[in-house]
Amino acid sequence: MSTLLLIPTRGEAAHLLRRAPDLARRARLEICGFGPVVAAARTAQLLADETIDRVILAGIAGTYDHERHPVGSVLEAGSVALDGVGAGEGDSFLSAQDLGFLLFEGERDDGLSRVEGVLSLPAPSGGGLLLTVCSSTAAEAQLARRRALHPEAAMEDMEGYGVAVACRFRKIQLRILRGISNRAGDRDRTRWEIEGALGAVAERTEEILSANP
Repeated sequence: MSTLLLIPTRGEAAHLLRRAPDLARRARLEICGFGPVVAAARTAQLLADETIDRVILAGIAGTYDHERHPVGSVLEAGSVALDGVGAGEGDSFLSAQDLGFLLFEGERDDGLSRVEGVLSLPAPSGGGLLLTVCSSTAAEAQLARRRALHPEAAMEDMEGYGVAVACRFRKIQLRILRGISNRAGDRDRTRWEIEGALGAVAERTEEILSANP
């Protein structure tokens, strides 16, 4: 099975390869870029290679529930949602769904021509909801608003939804592994655990590649 291993930044890639240098041999490792727009475009470009059978997106995320998903752990997303596309902001924000829009509606009713605000992923049972944002949470008030809008969200990232849409259009299986590096809203990097979080991601990625080489 040909696996495309996507990592948002070179810094994250360096951490992963220090912990698991064999990953670059067992999968095609590529940088997808930072943020949902670049990640989606880069993934679509890479998926033009029709030999790719599956995609793994690996990197760090901020946790919304430190008790269940503590800093330093790894969580696989069972679904991914997009925050911030709609109208208004803050407490007056209305999502595309609130406005009555799909994010994409094609001409064919084949199950792939509709893109909604939440996409399911083939994760093991218990996989959390990953919320993709364009701007990381930076304050408690912002965190409270996001948790109110997305009560099922377990963590936030900045690439997952974009990669998921690109994979959906190409009918390619996607798994998203995120190491919990910090509590969402905590911008003090001295409290982040990037090394430990990406070490957990590297271990889980190796398990997936070994189970389904």
